[in-house]
Amino acid sequence: MPPLTGFSTYLSELNHRHVASSASTNSELIEALQNGSLDVATVHVLTAETQSAGRGQHGRSWQSPRGNVYLSLYHPVHMPISGLLSLIIGLELAKMPVIQTLNEQLQAQGLTPIGVKWANDLGFYQQAQRQSEKLSKEQSITDSSVLDSVLNNDVANQRTLPFNKLAGILIEPVAHSGRLVGVVIGVGINVQATPKLTAKTAEGMSYQAISLQDINEMRPLETQSASLPELPMLYQQMSKALMAAMTRFEHLGIEQPTGHTYYLDGFLEQFAMMDALAGLRLRVTQDYNNQQKVVTGIACGIDTHGCLQLRQDNGKISTLFTGRIDVID
Repeated sequence: MPPLTGFSTYLSELNHRHVASSASTNSELIEALQNGSLDVATVHVLTAETQSAGRGQHGRSWQSPRGNVYLSLYHPVHMPISGLLSLIIGLELAKMPVIQTLNEQLQAQGLTPIGVKWANDLGFYQQAQRQSEKLSKEQSITDSSVLDSVLNNDVANQRTLPFNKLAGILIEPVAHSGRLVGVVIGVGINVQATPKLTAKTAEGMSYQAISLQDINEMRPLETQSASLPELPMLYQQMSKALMAAMTRFEHLGIEQPTGHTYYLDGFLEQFAMMDALAGLRLRVTQDYNNQQKVVTGIACGIDTHGCLQLRQDNGKISTLFTGRIDVID
């Protein structure tokens, strides 16, 4: 990795610090804020080339090989944190120049673009070929009763599609003297290295890791970028995206007491265009008092609070605040 001496004044203004290794950039930044080493009234950015104890959602581990981005940004806040924040952050990250460039070329080839997966990830599901079309081509099946039997069996088995996970977001509140003063936003993006997930590290989640390099190599050779941006450039792009997200979130807070929805409507419209779950059939598993509740239906966006909306087979719309998502093929 090139030296970081050429960083722009933009990152310097965000009190950026880079380390060769950190146990967890989120944990290290939070500790420095809580013990008074860093001022909680200003923005801070911490980046690392690798992490020895990287963390993801719900206490899961985040593998951190060299060649990827591990960045945490602290931002003071003056309003309660809602479920919209992680989605706003995801949207702004998806607008980064490197991802926009890859998406333009993926879409030009009819491939699935990188999107925002509710509630904390960037990536995509491979477009699934309908089982009936596949069977017709491979076996020239014309008997509708045979097709119906195969399709019904597929539904019963509920074969799931893996999510190709490019990046994850971890938002953690920071308290000082018993009150909320800000949030630390941790983002990990697979750039050059693709972690090899195991049953332990994936912890039962139906996804597989993918990197920017992997996605770049999915395209025809003549359209591949000669090289992806260096990590220092990605630090800058990501920091700008996170700062833009916090500004957007604060605008929503200003709107709420007035009843206006200009910023909220604009966000919901943009999110709908980058929603990685839109129109997919989902199985959502939720835990209630040590019991699991499973809901299935078609994903139909998010509500004004950032909750996932699911249209069940009976037409009822379920609003989900949390849950494990499986996409049913």
